[in-house]
Amino acid sequence: MAALQHVPVSSQSKNIAPPQTPRTAFLHKPFNLSFASSFPSLNISSSSHNQLTHPGSALGARMVATAAASYAAALADVATSNNTLDVTNADIEKVEKVFSDSKVLQFFCNPTVGLEKKRKVIEEIADSSSLQPHTANFLNILVDSKRIDLINEIVKDFETVYNKITDTELAVVSSVVKLESQHLAQIAKQVQKLTGAKNVRIKTLIDPSLVAGFTIRYGNSGSKLIDMSVKKQLEDIAAQLDLGDIQLVV
Repeated sequence: MAALQHVPVSSQSKNIAPPQTPRTAFLHKPFNLSFASSFPSLNISSSSHNQLTHPGSALGARMVATAAASYAAALADVATSNNTLDVTNADIEKVEKVFSDSKVLQFFCNPTVGLEKKRKVIEEIADSSSLQPHTANFLNILVDSKRIDLINEIVKDFETVYNKITDTELAVVSSVVKLESQHLAQIAKQVQKLTGAKNVRIKTLIDPSLVAGFTIRYGNSGSKLIDMSVKKQLEDIAAQLDLGDIQLVV
């Protein structure tokens, strides 16, 4: 699983629910967030594994993208108005981790599971993850409006909005083994020089296929790549020698 690390480098230090006023949209439902640290209400049967739906057309995909971006922007607006943008971003990282379990998403997208049971699990998640009330209410709104299926897209869009607001460049560093913090700091400083961003955030991934070394993706949607992996070097050597698909046995 990806691990998000904040490297301290800075130049100075489908149907969308009817729109609501952004600053009150996530605050209208008071919730008691004192539940058990686990999710006892999250019981998933095998019959729920096929309940996910997917957009079946280019138009459907665009509608999903538009809806996710709208929800992400609204949450960012609430966080900004409350001066909790950084803490809300930390909440969203926790939410991303919870929903990275496909069974959790299947549970919430299962139409046979009652609304109250889904709200119960949201409260348990909020308690165990120490989410802010407006973040928990945001998740409940997604459940109520049957848009919880967009949560992974919303997480990505919120990250984009957060990075734009804070002038932050996201760099995804993939390596065979976990890199030391000082190495990540050096990478962050180099990305900052290349982009001119005020801040740099590092997300690390483990990729055994690289053999050794690392890669860095940054820019819009990871459009730019710095490849320092042994895998790339071997591919370059094979190309120069015109080895084609020959497999080298070590």
